[in-house]
Amino acid sequence: KHTHRLFIFQARLVWGPSCALSPPSTARTLPERTPKQVAQRVRRVSRGQVPTIAIIGRPNVGKSTLTNRLCDAGQTNGAIVFDEPGVTRDRIYQHATWEGRDFDVVDTGGLLFDDSDGLFAEEIREQAQVALAESCAAVLVVDGREGRTRIDEQIAEFLRKQRKRNFRTVVAVNKCENHRTEVSLAADFWCLGLGEPMACSGIHGNGVAEVLDELLPSIDDAWEAVAAKAEKEKHESSGGALVSSSSSVKVEEDDPQIDVAFLGRPNVGKSSLLNRFLGQPRSIVSSTPGTTRDAVDESVTVDDRTFRFVDTAGVRRKTRVTKAGPEEKMVGRALLAVKRADVVLLVLDSTVEPTDQDAALARRIKQDGRACVILANKWDIKDDKDEASTRIAAKSIRESLSDVAWADILFVSAETGQRCLRVYGAVETAVKNHRKRVPTNVVNEVIRDALLWHINHWQCPLFFVNTLSNVFFLPK
Repeated sequence: KHTHRLFIFQARLVWGPSCALSPPSTARTLPERTPKQVAQRVRRVSRGQVPTIAIIGRPNVGKSTLTNRLCDAGQTNGAIVFDEPGVTRDRIYQHATWEGRDFDVVDTGGLLFDDSDGLFAEEIREQAQVALAESCAAVLVVDGREGRTRIDEQIAEFLRKQRKRNFRTVVAVNKCENHRTEVSLAADFWCLGLGEPMACSGIHGNGVAEVLDELLPSIDDAWEAVAAKAEKEKHESSGGALVSSSSSVKVEEDDPQIDVAFLGRPNVGKSSLLNRFLGQPRSIVSSTPGTTRDAVDESVTVDDRTFRFVDTAGVRRKTRVTKAGPEEKMVGRALLAVKRADVVLLVLDSTVEPTDQDAALARRIKQDGRACVILANKWDIKDDKDEASTRIAAKSIRESLSDVAWADILFVSAETGQRCLRVYGAVETAVKNHRKRVPTNVVNEVIRDALLWHINHWQCPLFFVNTLSNVFFLPK
């Protein structure tokens, strides 16, 4: 017992606040800066650095399948594909390369112009407009099996109104697996007035190369525009002026980046927090649980430090996850984002006590070996808040989430923005402690001193060492 206490005490000195046995610590903001000063340095990373192709179409025509084919992405890294209308809602970006040109492809939700026809129809249209504004070209995906529909004609008219200068639109007639009938199936879409329709198949890859070849002139023009803009900015002095959080800034590829993933139960406010951090409606937000389905990412910079936030779907209990729908893929994509993240923001609902599912998610973070910051959201609607009640709430969270009891806790509000700016400092602190490497000689000294306090130190087991960290070398 005394040996274990001594080892805990020395481990706190060696590992610091990130150690799993360290006492609770308060989250720290950026050094010597107030939240107002941090807000002035928060800038959204512009996606205009790389040409973007927008994928547009009505629901269930195979947009996500074609996007995965264009980007050569499989089921794990690509957009979620399921034979059900309305699976994709937010903008999903992927990187692609064709004929030596790099570009991004943004997948959008199915467009509907009657709000009563589908859920989140208005929000999906707004997302599509943002995607078109960022893009140099668009691919209108239609269903060759069903033929031309009234919605296809409405989308074509919508694209003509949104068309920018030198903006190319390629009509991709999807689901044309039969070479004998693809010409007749594609001919039906000449009436859209957007040029020659091109037969293709997102599943088998037929005709995808031809679609990419049609997009190359727009991609080349976009790269020339990016180079001209960079050359112009090179000769102009910025004057050191700071921009607001809604402005964009170009970030060099060698800038340090921290990948931050949101994790939590459904309807705890993950998407609202992402929108608050970005200062714009990046993710669709509603009171309906399960609004976010695929992983949504966006980047911001704070003092030349890039934070890439990844919003994920809410994770329910394993026994409640239905395999008949896309929920199983949604949960898998959320857990994959946690594995790839540097820091996980575990979002809780502060209006209720931590649940068993919250504890299960905390256990998953520990098993994956990720750094963690706990965000108790909806703190603005909690009654009778004072310093004592805050300490009690923090103690309750640490007791319920014992696997991440060492993590910093922030009581925030996505609605009002309360303490949201402190998240950047807490994330930087968590990353610094998580990446700290303890020298081998220090670990040996700690273990040696702990063994000397044991009466039979030559028989003392060392099984508890592995519960702290990965030990690369330890002489016996």
